[in-house]
Amino acid sequence: MNEMMNAMDANAGAAVDNGVNVAALMEARTALDAAPEAAQFKWRATCEWMNGTHSRSTISGFFGLGEEQSREKSFMVDADHPMQFAAEDNAPTPVEIVLSGLASCLTAGVAAVAQHRGIQLRSVKATLEGDMDIQGILGMDDEVRNGFGAIRVHFDVDADASDADIKALVAQSQKRSAVFDIITNPTNVFVSVN
Repeated sequence: MNEMMNAMDANAGAAVDNGVNVAALMEARTALDAAPEAAQFKWRATCEWMNGTHSRSTISGFFGLGEEQSREKSFMVDADHPMQFAAEDNAPTPVEIVLSGLASCLTAGVAAVAQHRGIQLRSVKATLEGDMDIQGILGMDDEVRNGFGAIRVHFDVDADASDADIKALVAQSQKRSAVFDIITNPTNVFVSVN
């Protein structure tokens, strides 16, 4: 059975180019089977207050594959609030960044799964909308949740595939999405102050 799966994996995605190196991903999966401790990653971000509700996060190195990893450059992500919140609207809100993270993770998954299944993509667009009652974050009602009550994700996918195959791509992306898992399952978060 494993031999058949490996043969299928070796041929997966050969006829299409969605920009995803499936062969390298499959090699990484095989390597991690032999050394599962290398699959333990620690992603990091450092955030500094700029002014008002404006902050800037810096993302650079991470731990993975058994050692510290560095990137060729650091990435900056600004966050703020709109003027309707008595802020300066210098950047998207943190909750909009969460929606963007979910959209990016699911969209990347669609591309990777399509490449693996030999489906050529022409375009992929995810549109997300999150419902939030801000009475919670404003401290008006302790019974109101601070976060999203619901998130809706809609995909428009143009590909050389049937509607059923496209739905299966999105379903597999959702199944393997780290950000979908983070949003839909409780995560232990520990906050400390120096």
